Amino acid sequence: MTPSLLDGKTILAVDDEPDVLDVLEEEILEAAPKCKVEKVTTYYEAARRLSSQTYDIVILDIMGIRGFELLDLSARRNLTVAMLTAHSLHPESLKRSIERKARAYLPKDKLGEIVPFLECALEEGYLPAWGRLMKKLEGYFNSRWGSSWKRSEEKFWKEFDKKISACKK
Repeated sequence: MTPSLLDGKTILAVDDEPDVLDVLEEEILEAAPKCKVEKVTTYYEAARRLSSQTYDIVILDIMGIRGFELLDLSARRNLTVAMLTAHSLHPESLKRSIERKARAYLPKDKLGEIVPFLECALEEGYLPAWGRLMKKLEGYFNSRWGSSWKRSEEKFWKEFDKKISACKK
């Protein structure tokens, strides 16, 4: 097995569903047994930890634990954040995650693919990570939201795609 970039890292996973946290921990530790995964189920405990500790990566559920507020707190501390969602899986939340400096936005039904997404978020810079993620999930988003899902915020997506393309050169 190739060593994971996550080995030796400390991850904070925040979700109000303990079973989701258990799956996250299992997926991560299977690929990176030397990784430390801390699991939190409440906004208040997450805010306390984010204010007092440092993490290599933070995984935040959007709903249930006020994920966007925790994203703002994490961004102020320059922490690498991956947003995770089932109930807030729509283009507006994706856009909001990008604007608030998350490095990834993952549907919960992709939990089995969490490790490569987290590795990408750590390995790549902000725009390259988003470029890679969008390439991997574009088909998923198109099938979920329809092929014209970017149309409602066309200016934002054109500018964002342009920035991603520019950083590849």
